[in-house]
Amino acid sequence: MSVRTFLLPDLGEGLTEAELVTWLVAVGDEILVDQPVAEVETAKSLVEVPSPYAGTVAVLHGEAGQTLDVGRPLISVAPAGGSGFGQAPDAASEAVGDTGAAADTGAAPVGQSDPAGEAYRQEEKAGSGNVLIGYGTPGGLAVARRTRRSRNVAAAPAGPVAMPAPAAAPAPLPVPAAPPAEAPRCISPLVRKLARDGGVRLGGLSGSGANGLILRSDVEAALATAMPAGSGTSPSIITKTDTAAVDPRTGLAIASQTPVKGLRKTVAANLAASRSNIPEATVWVDVDATALLELRADLKRRDPGNTPGLLAFLARFVVAGLAKFPELNARFDQEDSGAQITAYDGVNLGFAAQTDRGLVVPSVRRADTMSARQLDVEIRRLTASARNGKATPAELSSGTFTLNNYGVFGVDGSAAIINYPESAILGVGRIIDKPWVVDGALAVRKMTELTLVFDHRICDGGTAGGFLRYVADAIENPGSVLADL
Repeated sequence: MSVRTFLLPDLGEGLTEAELVTWLVAVGDEILVDQPVAEVETAKSLVEVPSPYAGTVAVLHGEAGQTLDVGRPLISVAPAGGSGFGQAPDAASEAVGDTGAAADTGAAPVGQSDPAGEAYRQEEKAGSGNVLIGYGTPGGLAVARRTRRSRNVAAAPAGPVAMPAPAAAPAPLPVPAAPPAEAPRCISPLVRKLARDGGVRLGGLSGSGANGLILRSDVEAALATAMPAGSGTSPSIITKTDTAAVDPRTGLAIASQTPVKGLRKTVAANLAASRSNIPEATVWVDVDATALLELRADLKRRDPGNTPGLLAFLARFVVAGLAKFPELNARFDQEDSGAQITAYDGVNLGFAAQTDRGLVVPSVRRADTMSARQLDVEIRRLTASARNGKATPAELSSGTFTLNNYGVFGVDGSAAIINYPESAILGVGRIIDKPWVVDGALAVRKMTELTLVFDHRICDGGTAGGFLRYVADAIENPGSVLADL
């Protein structure tokens, strides 16, 4: 059987490229069907790529940090025990397993698979595409341990072999350095990426976690030791301290240059598309949030462990407002045949979440079917997934309307950019004490500012103002609104 090459699949939602974060296997490793072989970072998440083939790793097509296009070769796999290895292994990424790992785990012998796995490989070869990363194929063995084929001892011949004619003894080959006894104890993709960007060798760290697990704090401590105190230099930024390059326009020395890729590249393209394609308009209103805060405080006293956060209440009010003003829960499509407005049956409510990788917008699917408590649970789950780099492409790109709580950054208002191709975004500023007139008398109230940015092609100001006023009234009188939901 010849060497088979697995191409980098479409990781979801039409992504065209991915950055290779780290290899999970090395040349010479014997792998099973659905065993993760590489960890890649798309513009939306960190994902592990499983192999559809079983056998021996022959070639790794790419190096950590390299950007690969979808459809380009990722890994080549030879039949188990085969030869033809095309790339030297990286000792830092090797993990030496026990011979006979398949037998230890109860798995089928390497090179064999069940009918479901074989059907998947035939489907992939036929060009029907690959399964979504993270789901694997039926009967997959993604947790099987790897085994290392000996580099120094040739496989025993299967039958008699003719002896070659005597020849001069070749010069002795250099003996390679022995690989480490085991791989660094690090299971977090974000920690591995932080170490790689900062030039920290994981093999030289002693983990402070359970059983020597290397944590993010361990890598950050190593970075702090390596960099001068107070330098403030991010490991992801390339500093030009030795070359003294000069910017031709300003005449100033260039301090650093940071490649725009991954999430930042996608965000930049998305924001540019929004500004270029959407004729946006903005409306805003000051809102007295005192009653909402008092309602939540009362619920917290009654049931401390089951009280939704403020964002969940705001999300519930937004969903109710979109039911009354569905024009804002739509998309403007400009096709060759003409323009059309696509309306949705349901709301996937996106919300902005700040992460170490940048600002992302996970969405609560079918938020219109959820209560405030259910929305709170889903918002917390999606926020944790996004910050851990585990949110799926579908979760990060399926929104129909976005809620942006920039008040957490201590600002009152912002003319936000619409999350293209959506048609509107609602921003919420910080809640602070301000003087406000209540029943003809001046009082100190908990005030916030709502700002709605909308696509003026979708609707006029009357619709946008009606939606914004509905959400504002819900915040000011939450009891009456929630009673109708």
